[in-house]
Amino acid sequence: MDRAVTHTPADNKPAPGYDQTRARVEDYFDRSATKTWERLTSDAPVSRIRETVRKGRDRMRALMLSRLPDDLRGARILDAGCGPGMATIELAKRGATVVAADISPQLIDIAELRLPPELKRQVTFHAGDMLDRKLGQFDAVIAMDSLIYYSAEDIGTSLASLEPRVNGPIVFTVAPRTPALMAMWYAGKAFPRSDRSPVMIPHAHPKLAKAAKAQGVRRMLRPIDRITSGFYISEAMELRP
Repeated sequence: MDRAVTHTPADNKPAPGYDQTRARVEDYFDRSATKTWERLTSDAPVSRIRETVRKGRDRMRALMLSRLPDDLRGARILDAGCGPGMATIELAKRGATVVAADISPQLIDIAELRLPPELKRQVTFHAGDMLDRKLGQFDAVIAMDSLIYYSAEDIGTSLASLEPRVNGPIVFTVAPRTPALMAMWYAGKAFPRSDRSPVMIPHAHPKLAKAAKAQGVRRMLRPIDRITSGFYISEAMELRP
């Protein structure tokens, strides 16, 4: 899981609320989540609940990758919040040059170990900010579950940061604003922050599109589809020229 840096067009400084969220996300992965994600994204046996999450994530990854051409030779792609690198491998197999970025150095280490030797020349790993301007220009971006803890304003400013540097689509996921997720969200807020992982913030497309436009995003934000698999529910959206 990577972090998203918010900024204003004038001074490029993060919003105060973003820093607090980013700190919780980073601490969550450093403290307890890495081993869980390593197992979840492998062939190792998991509980029935986690199996539904695994299947849901597999379906969502396939959906997101379907928005890009099968032949990516000559394309430079950012896998933003690459985690253990499952999408990175698929992008490289299609011929892309991939920058795989994640906030967790431990997850980057796992992704590097899992990358087939014949694909290593095509992939650059970056442990840190997935929106770092030093990463350069891209032909497309995928960001699977990398923005799920952030407010609409944070997501809007993150998209505004990426848009000028991406020639093609920016495909990402959010937690959809459903009655079930909203109930879990309010329940989660009842626990002390020190006792829980970061809470996903559910979003509805119209409000998110409005927030993106308010932060200077010029492209139209479009919903793609929603994946529901037991305890996994996520909605894919994209900015496309």
